[in-house]
Amino acid sequence: MSVSVCFVCLGNICRSPTAEGVFRHLVGEAGLDGTIEIDSAGTAAYHVGESPDPRSTATAARRGIVLEGAARKFVARDFARFDYVVAMDRKNRDDLRRLAPDAEACARISLLRDHDPSSPAESDVPDPYYGGAKGFEEVVDLCERACAALLATIRERHGIGG
Repeated sequence: MSVSVCFVCLGNICRSPTAEGVFRHLVGEAGLDGTIEIDSAGTAAYHVGESPDPRSTATAARRGIVLEGAARKFVARDFARFDYVVAMDRKNRDDLRRLAPDAEACARISLLRDHDPSSPAESDVPDPYYGGAKGFEEVVDLCERACAALLATIRERHGIGG
């Protein structure tokens, strides 16, 4: 069975590509490559076609995580493609809800940190774009915890990989 996940932030160059890279890394470590389709997108088209932010890429690389791809905008038809639409913050979650064509699509939307049982409900992954290196480290930390919990949920819910 194939499952699909799309991580979504504003511009798709910092937080969502980091979550995508972290999740892809965890899926690979679990030996589940090819079982889960993984992507990321932004609710805005500010950076379409750009690579992930070099600060995000460098921070992830120091932990052995590769960030790849080019920024793209999340569009309504993406709801038909993805089982899980995972927003990095409440603002982007709310934008996704407005874009959702129906209640079924809306039900696929979640906040990344809501998957982490150690995180307070409704917590955002803060945008590190205008800050310093510490913000990028925090984003990777938050993504590692929440993505591990999301993967565990998907494995259990879909009976993937024992």
